[in-house]
Amino acid sequence: MTGIICGTGSYAPSYIMDNNEIASMVETSDEWIRERTGVATRHIIKDETTVSMACEAAKRALDDGGVKGEEVDLIIVSTISSNVILPCTACEVQKELGAMNATCFDMSAACSGFVLAYNTALAYLSGGMYKTALIIGSESLSNLTNWKDRGTCILFGDGAGAAVMRAKEGRMYLPVTHSDGMKGKALTCLSRHTKVSPEHMTDPEYYMQMDGQAVFKFAVKKVPEAVNEVLEKNHIDKKEIAWYIMHQANRRIVEAVAKRLDEPIEKFPMNLQEYGNTSSASIGILLDEMKRDKRLKSGQKIVIAGFGAGLTWGASVMEWM
Repeated sequence: MTGIICGTGSYAPSYIMDNNEIASMVETSDEWIRERTGVATRHIIKDETTVSMACEAAKRALDDGGVKGEEVDLIIVSTISSNVILPCTACEVQKELGAMNATCFDMSAACSGFVLAYNTALAYLSGGMYKTALIIGSESLSNLTNWKDRGTCILFGDGAGAAVMRAKEGRMYLPVTHSDGMKGKALTCLSRHTKVSPEHMTDPEYYMQMDGQAVFKFAVKKVPEAVNEVLEKNHIDKKEIAWYIMHQANRRIVEAVAKRLDEPIEKFPMNLQEYGNTSSASIGILLDEMKRDKRLKSGQKIVIAGFGAGLTWGASVMEWM
């Protein structure tokens, strides 16, 4: 028994912030940002929230898969930026969808979140505990961004990506995941739900802080290792893989991973130029785009790979149905 994706959906806020607007806030330029990151624009919430984006992406995924809310018996939302603590984002999605039969919970795994949500749902489905799962990555990173920090504000955007998974007879590919808490200081953000005076809530540590060089070196080393490990674990040759769908963090990272794997860059689709880094939403958004424009074909083997805060990283193999 395994789990297969039968429907995808995504949502991005209507407001688009381009690099020239970023340049009005910090010392930078459109050319500088594009050269170092590949990002040209990012979608930023105005009236939307993490919950509302998750709900919209979920509705679109259910419609795409021909699945009714009451058929869903597991909802997992990956987010580090929800507008609610209680109830969890997944329960808010359940309420909006009328998915009264679903067990719901959130997970916090940052940019590795969609991969870990997929793996978790896959384990439940293959184990026979549930039949239909909904996984969502939804992020309002603009709420955690220090718009005076050039090293981070050029990167991040908001959005949500979702997928519906069904239990089905077939081969389950074993995933690969790793964590290294000893190196967690490379990407941090303190919670604002602490006993500190309000005037300190605007201190830099209450926004995302990143050691860009450390994260880059970590990603270009560990992601290819994880991809090779997951292929070896499942006895799959690289030539069998149609697509490597990576977390959309930085064009240079994606290009470096492709080079280290000795695979053509054409097998590494990117949309970060439009969305920036949307953390746990990025893989889901890209999957949905690729499904809608018919790049995903039945029988294709796909590797999804995430990496980010924790530090956490991992890769999984799926077969498109």
